[in-house]
Amino acid sequence: MKLINAHLLNENFVFSKADIEIDGGRIKQISEKISFAPEETVIDCTGYRIVPGFVDVHIHGCAGTDTMDATRESLQNMAKYLITKGVTSFCPTTMTASKEEIITAVKNVNDCMVNPCEGAAVVGVNMEGPFIAEKRKGAQKADYIIRPDFAFFKDVYDQFEGVIKLVDVAPEEDKDGEFIRQAKELCTVSLAHTTADYALTKQAIDYGVSHITHLYNAMAGFSHREPGVVGAVFEDERVRAEVICDGHHIHPSVLRTTFRILGDRALVVSDSMRAAGLPEGEKYDLGGQGVTVRNGLATLDDGTIAGSVTNLHEEIRNLVKFGIPLEQAIKAATLIPAKAIGLDNEIGSLSVGKKADLVMLDENLEIVAVYHE
Repeated sequence: MKLINAHLLNENFVFSKADIEIDGGRIKQISEKISFAPEETVIDCTGYRIVPGFVDVHIHGCAGTDTMDATRESLQNMAKYLITKGVTSFCPTTMTASKEEIITAVKNVNDCMVNPCEGAAVVGVNMEGPFIAEKRKGAQKADYIIRPDFAFFKDVYDQFEGVIKLVDVAPEEDKDGEFIRQAKELCTVSLAHTTADYALTKQAIDYGVSHITHLYNAMAGFSHREPGVVGAVFEDERVRAEVICDGHHIHPSVLRTTFRILGDRALVVSDSMRAAGLPEGEKYDLGGQGVTVRNGLATLDDGTIAGSVTNLHEEIRNLVKFGIPLEQAIKAATLIPAKAIGLDNEIGSLSVGKKADLVMLDENLEIVAVYHE
C-alpha cells in the first residue's frame, strides 16, 4: 500500500510533504515521490496530516471494561475502542489490589500479547500499586497497599518475563532504595502516589527512578520554599513525567509551563477508567470503589479524582487549544511514551523499518482513518 501527497509528520517531528510505502505492516519507504503501478493500492492523502499512532502507557480501562477485570474480553473491548481514538499501542494498567488479583491481571495481559487482540496492540503492563503511600493513595484502595516487595515483584516479572514495562513506587516506603535499585534492572521504575519531598525525590532518581506517574497528582504541590517532586523533575534531565491533559487534572496554564520546561521529557497519558467513552451520571467502578462522572470529571464518593474519562486524541486536541504546538503534543503522545517503555525502535514515530502505525487527521484534527496491522 502507498500513501501519496501526505502532509507527513516525519521522524524529526516536522511536517513535510511526502509519500509513504507500507509493506507487511512496516514502513518500507518514505520519499518526496514514490512511483506506483496501476494495479497497486494507492491512497491520495491530499489535505490530510499523517502522524504516528498514539501510545498510551497508563490506562486502566475504557468503554465499560478495566484491566483488573482480567479477562480477554475486557482487553479486547479496550483495544477495539482505543483504535478508534488513534491509539495503536497501550499498556493496560493494574491497580492496588490483592497479590492474586494482580497476578491474574498480568497473566491476562501476557495472554493477550501472545495471542493479540483485534484493535490497538497490547504492549505490556504498567503496574501502578500496591507499593504506594497510603497518605497519597488517591483512588487506590488502601486495604491492599504494601511496602515495596521486590521478591513479589520479581516473581510476577519472572512468570511473565518482559511483560511488565513500568512499576510504581513511593520512595519513602522503599528503605535505602533497595526496591528501586533492583527493579530498574528489569523495567522502568516510576515514582507515584507519594509524600516524598524534593530531597527524597532526588535520592530516588539517583537510585534509578526515571519516570513520574501523573505529575502534580497524588503528590505534594510545587512551591517556592518546598519544590517537592515537581521541582526535582523540572531540573533533572534523567527523568520523564506523565501529564494528564483533560483540563481537569492540570490547569492549562500549568500545562503550558510544564511543556516549556520539560520539553521532550513530558509524555501524555490518559489514566482513563472504564467510564471513558460511556455516558456521564451513572455509577462506575474503579478498583472496587464507586465512581461518578459529571462534566468530564470522574470522582469517588468523597470527591477524590478517580482517573479520567479522556483519551490521547482528545488530549492532543486540548493541548493545541491550550497553546502547545501540534508537533510537540503529538510527540508527547507517541515517541516519548514509546521511549518510556523501551519500544521506540518499533513504534512512536514514522521511520523506515518501524511498524506502520498511522493516524490520518483532517484540518480540524479529527481522525479520518487509522492504519494498524
